[in-house]
Amino acid sequence: MGELGATTWTTVGSQRRVFVVVPIGSLEQHGLHLPLGTDTTIAVALARALGERRSEVLVAPPIAIGASGEHAGFPGTLSIGSDVLAGVVVELVRSADWATGVVLVNGHGGNSAALSGAIDTLRYEQRNVLPWWPTPPRDPRSDAHAGWLETSVMMHLEPGAVRTDLAEPGDTRPLASIFDDLRQRGVRGVSHNGVLGDPTGANAEDGAAVFAAWVADLTARFDAWAT
Repeated sequence: MGELGATTWTTVGSQRRVFVVVPIGSLEQHGLHLPLGTDTTIAVALARALGERRSEVLVAPPIAIGASGEHAGFPGTLSIGSDVLAGVVVELVRSADWATGVVLVNGHGGNSAALSGAIDTLRYEQRNVLPWWPTPPRDPRSDAHAGWLETSVMMHLEPGAVRTDLAEPGDTRPLASIFDDLRQRGVRGVSHNGVLGDPTGANAEDGAAVFAAWVADLTARFDAWAT
């Protein structure tokens, strides 16, 4: 069905089944080489890919600022915090009672706590909602933030937005080993450049493969839920 913002209420109302897909991202630092809106770009691309594959899907405008407090040490980062984000998601889904269901496509790991709380509330209210976010591939190069994984996907989606000449490794330790430091000191406390991983080996071909796998998983999850 396309983009929700480009249609009319009469068009929406004439459909027997309508599913709204809401991309949820962030506005936060992504190293020296990726734009602040990286997570939103990826979430929107995934939502649109689902919309292209399923005619009953409408893609809503993104929630482009999320819970990014862990990146507060870097200029440019904006955050509304977990409590506010959870409230926004709950009210947004409540307002979509005209839809058959709502899919939440999350592009930022820091939004997880907010979304989990919102989903608990919405399911208690018996609202039809599907939360989904990408699972990192089982690849030794997979990393947590602005490294090989996100850089490769962005090189596939928006190659002109990636400054490969500025890409450099950050803290390359496994996320589990630095999690406590991240909670106490934020990303700036463990990585001077904001990268958790190594983007220097990123490439568009790997990004295309990762993105295709994510789209396939999202579509399969949607089909199982929407039937």
